[in-house]
Amino acid sequence: MNRTVSVILWVAVCLIMGYLSSLMQGNSIEEWYPLLAHSPLSPPGWLFPVAWTLLYTLMGISVGLLAGIRSLYAMVLYVLFVIQFILNIMWTFFFFYLRSPLLGFMDIILLDMFALLYTVGAFVVYKPSAWLFIPYIAWLIFATYLNGYIMLYN
Repeated sequence: MNRTVSVILWVAVCLIMGYLSSLMQGNSIEEWYPLLAHSPLSPPGWLFPVAWTLLYTLMGISVGLLAGIRSLYAMVLYVLFVIQFILNIMWTFFFFYLRSPLLGFMDIILLDMFALLYTVGAFVVYKPSAWLFIPYIAWLIFATYLNGYIMLYN
């Protein structure tokens, strides 16, 4: 598959799945989440959809750029990407749908590990794919802190 087509498809998949994931928030985002004790570093609510739109776009570009690389290592990267993406979606399910900061925290720790494995592996296979994942890694570290804070103080 042509790289441009691959990037477009992967960005579309990431954005669509991100949107579908956001639907799992349901009424928790209005009825439950605002009542929780939040970190003083918590960003305003409007920032989350903006940040996630950018991050899902960068994620799609990152994995889409791997198109055409024929190696076992690249195939492993696709698997790591899919696993971390499933964990990303499951976090919303655990945290918001089930309203469980503990399950969300357990999930995000695994998500951090798989996203880091993808990033490190991408540095070996195709460096631009790895660099595009760095903002996501930074956001995940911050999100892990926010989730941990909510878990500890509620």
